[in-house]
Amino acid sequence: MKIYLFTIPVLFLLIFAGCEKNNSGQASSHAAASREFYQLKIYSFDTDIQEEAADHYFEHAYLPALKKQGIGKTGVFRARLDEKDTLRKIYVLIPFSSMDQFASLEENLLKDETYLAAGEDFINASPENAPYKRIESVLMKAFPDMPAMDVPKLDGPRVDRVYELRSYESATEAKYRNKVDMFNAGGEIKLFDRLNFNAVFYAEVLSGAHMPNLMYMTTFNDQVTRDSLWKEFFASPEWTELKAIEKYKNNVSHADIMFMYPTEYSDY
Repeated sequence: MKIYLFTIPVLFLLIFAGCEKNNSGQASSHAAASREFYQLKIYSFDTDIQEEAADHYFEHAYLPALKKQGIGKTGVFRARLDEKDTLRKIYVLIPFSSMDQFASLEENLLKDETYLAAGEDFINASPENAPYKRIESVLMKAFPDMPAMDVPKLDGPRVDRVYELRSYESATEAKYRNKVDMFNAGGEIKLFDRLNFNAVFYAEVLSGAHMPNLMYMTTFNDQVTRDSLWKEFFASPEWTELKAIEKYKNNVSHADIMFMYPTEYSDY
C-alpha cells in the first residue's frame, strides 16, 4: 500500500506538470497566432488606361469582396513618381488574421458572384489588353511589438499625405534577425511611437524578391512633417544610444524607401 500512497501523488504531479506544459505551449501558440499576416501586392502599369481599369476594379470589386470575407483595413496607394522611377505603380496592402485566411482568399473570391460580375472586365481581360504589366507579391508577418495593423490618424488631404514604405535588407539571415530584434527588444518601435510616426505596420518578410528583409510603413500629413520627424528621430538620445550598441552594427546592407499617397477609396 505504501507504494501506491507515494506513487499516486507523484503521478498527479507529473500529470499536472504535463498540463502546465501543454497550457504553456497553447498560450505560446495563441500569442503567435495573434500576430497578423500581410500581403503587399504591387501592380505596375504601362498606360493610363491600365491604371484606370485597376482603380475601377479595386474600388468596385476587390475591396468590397475583401470586406465580405471579413478583411477590412485594406490600403491602396499610388507611388509618388520622380525622375528616377517613372513606372506607374499601385500598392495594395491586405491584412490577414491568419495564414488560413490568406490561403483561402482566392478560392473564396472565385465563389463570389457579385465580385466576379463587378470585376469581369479586369479579371477576364484579353492578353492583348492586359490590365497591368505585372504583379509582385510580398508575404509578411507582423512584429511581436506591433502584432496588428494600426490605421493612421491623419486629417490632411489624401493627395498631400506621405505614406513611407521602407524595406531593409540584410547580408545574412542572422543579421536580418538582429535587425528585427533591434526594432522590438532594442526599442526602435517605441521611439517611432514616441515621435508620432503613425506606423501602419512593422513586419518580417516571409516570402518576397529581396530576402532576407523586413518592411514597415509610417505615415505623415505632408512631406514637411515627415522630414521634420526624421530629423528628430536621428537627433534623439534613444537613437544615438541604440546605433552605438555593438551587437546592432552592420545589420542593414541595403534600404529601399518608397513614397506613396492613398487613393480616395483606400480604407485609410
